[in-house]
Amino acid sequence: MKFLQKLGKALMLPVAVLPLCGLLMGIGYWLCPATMQGGDISGAKMLIGLFLVKAGAALIDNMAILFVIGVGVGMADDHDGTGGVAALVSWLIMTTLLNTGFVTAIMPSIADNATKTIAFDKVANPFIGIIAGIIGSMCYNKFKNAKLPDWLSFFSGKRSVAIFAGLFSILVSAVLLFLWPFLFTALVAAGTGISKMGVLGAGIYAFLNRLLIPTGLHHALNNVFWFDVIGLGDLTNFWAGKTSADVSWDLGLYMSGFFPCMMFGIPGAAIAMIRRAKSGKKKLAIGILSSAAICAFVCGVTEPFEFAFMFLAPGLYLIYALLYGIFTVITALVGFRAGFSFSAGATDLIFSASLPAAKNTWMIIPLGIAAFVVFYLVFYYAIGKFDLKTPGREDDEEDYAELDKDAKLSNNNYAVVAAKILEALGGKDNITSADYCATRLRLEVKEQDIINEKGVKAAGAAGMIRPGKTSVQVIIGTQVQFVYDEFKKLL
Repeated sequence: MKFLQKLGKALMLPVAVLPLCGLLMGIGYWLCPATMQGGDISGAKMLIGLFLVKAGAALIDNMAILFVIGVGVGMADDHDGTGGVAALVSWLIMTTLLNTGFVTAIMPSIADNATKTIAFDKVANPFIGIIAGIIGSMCYNKFKNAKLPDWLSFFSGKRSVAIFAGLFSILVSAVLLFLWPFLFTALVAAGTGISKMGVLGAGIYAFLNRLLIPTGLHHALNNVFWFDVIGLGDLTNFWAGKTSADVSWDLGLYMSGFFPCMMFGIPGAAIAMIRRAKSGKKKLAIGILSSAAICAFVCGVTEPFEFAFMFLAPGLYLIYALLYGIFTVITALVGFRAGFSFSAGATDLIFSASLPAAKNTWMIIPLGIAAFVVFYLVFYYAIGKFDLKTPGREDDEEDYAELDKDAKLSNNNYAVVAAKILEALGGKDNITSADYCATRLRLEVKEQDIINEKGVKAAGAAGMIRPGKTSVQVIIGTQVQFVYDEFKKLL
């Protein structure tokens, strides 16, 4: 669990970029819906919309690379950029060795298997990006001080990190060469079975679709239900203008349930997270979650919302996926049918409403209200009941948010402040590790008894807390990075 929480914190750096994507794409699709649905693009308004959509897409389409660097730096000791470089090396090696063209060249039999080919087509995804980030950061933490023989001494220390990351990435690629298509094929087989279960199967599919988002393996199920891998093709047939009379299932069954969840459920959950955020961090939560909710409502892009909490609170993400399954079943039973060519946002709902297979699209209002209320109540209760570390609640072992909010150094000479704090903490021999978050120095010490708390405050810090037997947090304020830099020099 600690590893997941550390990973979740590391992901907050790239996740903080995704709201920009949401705003750009949301405004862009509103100005230029033809970007999503096709058609002529002319006039200043539509061209501006296209410009914004492409700018936002540059981020969402390369989200995996953002995760590579974010995790590589965020999980590396001292947040050193060497971890990010090593992670990028890992990503480039893995995505090259697992590229469809290369894999089919060394294993020609894969080219004859459509499912396995699709598996490697989808390998450049956030899951592989996170793996690359973990490899890069762990190699940094392990080998940053490595001493090589004299004839290789140029590559000692940090220069060796990327080399080791590359070697480990080759080994991981060799494993994934066989494991990835196996997992993908197994999910396609499972999807084939689920497709025979009617309304219940649609709910199970929606649940698994969301649950597998972090791994990228949801593409396996999508190819079963939305496209023509097994002759189903809910999406392709819907947009081809067919009706349920033309196919063997209720057309739109595997898309309709996503609309109330993405358009209304996510905003409800986002508001619950914002309300549960600590008072000193509500602005942070609003910044991340509000634009993510707008993005989900307008164009159905959910990753900015999902990756903001899935690793910080994996149990809550499981509940989130279950809610999708439940609402998909409800949506199917009440007869609401809509489809999407991109995702289940308002833009696609408007355009799909005119297609022959669309039914009772007006019911998005009561279904949406229900989804908003249920998602809000479930998230609000679960976050409070289990003290989940959703955006705006992470890092604080105790509720000192107000103190953080108002924290301000009484001395702007960061070197002097750092030296006095270190002296009050018992000197560098008493420090076993040092890090920092948004407003605090986060330290591990050998002995708590020798710490002079009054001396810490006299140095200019706003306060100090002791969340564990060996843990100390010195509250600095927004200038914490500058104090930390000087603190590390002294260590």
